[in-house]
Amino acid sequence: MRDVPLTGVERFFDDNDIIVSKTDLKGRITYANQVFLKIADFREAEVLGEPHSIIRHPDMPRCIFKTLWDTVQAGHEIYAYVVNRTKGGDHYWVYAHVTPSFDAQGRIVSYHSNRRVPDRAILESQIIPLYRQLKAIEDAPASRKDGLAASERAIADLLAEKGLAYDEFVATLAA
Repeated sequence: MRDVPLTGVERFFDDNDIIVSKTDLKGRITYANQVFLKIADFREAEVLGEPHSIIRHPDMPRCIFKTLWDTVQAGHEIYAYVVNRTKGGDHYWVYAHVTPSFDAQGRIVSYHSNRRVPDRAILESQIIPLYRQLKAIEDAPASRKDGLAASERAIADLLAEKGLAYDEFVATLAA
């Protein structure tokens, strides 16, 4: 799928729809609902067992995904705006709520994500400009590792300036 060029075409889903997926601890998809399959243009058999990054859009800053994974692997939930790509190279924005699932002993056994239609005004005024800035910072160094470190510093500096944790920052955008 990564060989499929991006189309620049944005797709939308209904305000009442919820995209749902579940993964194992390594991020491999174990469940995808029909809304997920429809908007991403996949059949269930094409995504089950595949890494969730199968829908990762290259414009999405890696530092946001790192924050997301660090948070859920630490046992906490997180809300994040994410741009995903479809099988055919289109894209769609979501407001994701990702949570770890625990067994009876309190161990994380999987991850669950519900994605809703994001607030368009927040996307255009806050998220898209921020993600473009983070992506530019990330792509500037020759090394991907150095780029990720630089974008992590940039988002940490932004949060420190606002005196907020990442989830608090995202929550303030909707206020």
